[in-house]
Amino acid sequence: MTTLASPPARQYVDGRLGPAGDGATYPILNPATGREIGRAPDSTAADVDAAIAAARRAFDESGWATDVDLRVRCLRQLHRALLDCADDLRALTTAEVGMPSFMMGAAGFDVPVEGLRWVTDLAESYAFETDLGVASPMGIPSRRTVRREPVGVVAAITPWNVPTQINLAKVGPALAAGCTVVLKPAPDTPWLAAELGRLVAEHTDIPAGVLNVITPRSNEVAAQLTTDPRVDMVSFTGSTATGRAIMAAAAPTLKRVFLELGGKSAAIALDDADIAAVAGATAFTACIHAGQGCAITTRLVVPRDRYDEAVQVAAATMESIGAQDPADPGAVCGPVISQAQRDRVADYLRVAVKEGGTFATGGSVIERDGFWVEPTVVAGLDNSSRLAQEEIFGPVLVVIPHDGDDDAVRIANDSPYGLSGSVDSGSLERARSVAARIRTGTLAVNGGVWFSPDAPFGGYKQSGLGREMGVAGFEEYLETKTVAFPA
Repeated sequence: MTTLASPPARQYVDGRLGPAGDGATYPILNPATGREIGRAPDSTAADVDAAIAAARRAFDESGWATDVDLRVRCLRQLHRALLDCADDLRALTTAEVGMPSFMMGAAGFDVPVEGLRWVTDLAESYAFETDLGVASPMGIPSRRTVRREPVGVVAAITPWNVPTQINLAKVGPALAAGCTVVLKPAPDTPWLAAELGRLVAEHTDIPAGVLNVITPRSNEVAAQLTTDPRVDMVSFTGSTATGRAIMAAAAPTLKRVFLELGGKSAAIALDDADIAAVAGATAFTACIHAGQGCAITTRLVVPRDRYDEAVQVAAATMESIGAQDPADPGAVCGPVISQAQRDRVADYLRVAVKEGGTFATGGSVIERDGFWVEPTVVAGLDNSSRLAQEEIFGPVLVVIPHDGDDDAVRIANDSPYGLSGSVDSGSLERARSVAARIRTGTLAVNGGVWFSPDAPFGGYKQSGLGREMGVAGFEEYLETKTVAFPA
């Protein structure tokens, strides 16, 4: 087993770090090698119950929900602890997630840690109460105020692809708003969440029960978070299928639900764009972290008369990138997270052939230790194919021809998803006009970058409900109360 600087993974319940209630554990694997690098507590149903009870008690009985100064001070302590442990956390991310080390300067570590600082500053300055002034509804002079108050107990359920980003994008705003949290990470990547719990326990004054981290392997054990009446909100990032199940499970108790789900985003090159540049950039993006990003553009939509050129450039770009050890500073495309994910991507590659597609490059899994897939460009399919309609979560790019701006917009919108995308044109005005017609939550126009702590992120259609990051992401964790007094 590889030795890492990070302490062993422990759950964090009601202010105490420790093992699962029955002592059971499960292995944490390095996806680049397939080898065990640690073990995680396999939290029991009783552990989940205790975490929910602690969060409920901390919300109802402590001063966390009402003391903004306390929250700000504690979150600044957590931010400092994350910075102090940055090198170890970056190394753990590469080992546990298989994330290339170059991503640590962006979504892997630096941006989410900066996001925690940003939302802490927001909480410090936020107007939790506003004055609507005096009016006389029904002839009764009244002064009205609008208060924003924390939702309550939040179950934060996070995926394996960018754990630090998504853990902090939920925990940070929820705690800053005054909520208490039970964090449940994916069983493929429990260690980073456990480290967040440890830092809270050892380096902050956050009261017991305000943040709890549980790491059950079983979905059945974790499902209690979505049904327990003591939980006021479920914040989930993951697949659309699981999002539907969570929404249904939360319905009987009418929990607030935040869902950030799948994507099948289109990169559109208009006929006056630099086709080679767009094709190369999109192929590069589709390789990042082996394509394991919900907002990655995995459909390249190009003018029909430039189709062959776009395919050739995309293929050459992917061939130059290859699949490399994520610890290599030059790596862009590392492994996929697990054997199950590699098998899933392999199934889609077989579907591509059955549907009449061809591989301009790639098209196979890589037989080596760990879980590897060749960066792949698929040509010869239209937008009705499964590979163009379904989220693959692997380094697979589908190139689709369009017949003008209207057709490009039609193709981009012909998807159950609406999470991200891009538009490139020689004319910024033309690109912005096309972008305005695309039903998606984030868009890059002519190379603009939207990913930032102050910018809301989320999707249309089956890509989810609500927004994460920005002021909108903070306000997901607040209720609105209108209060009237005699004037």
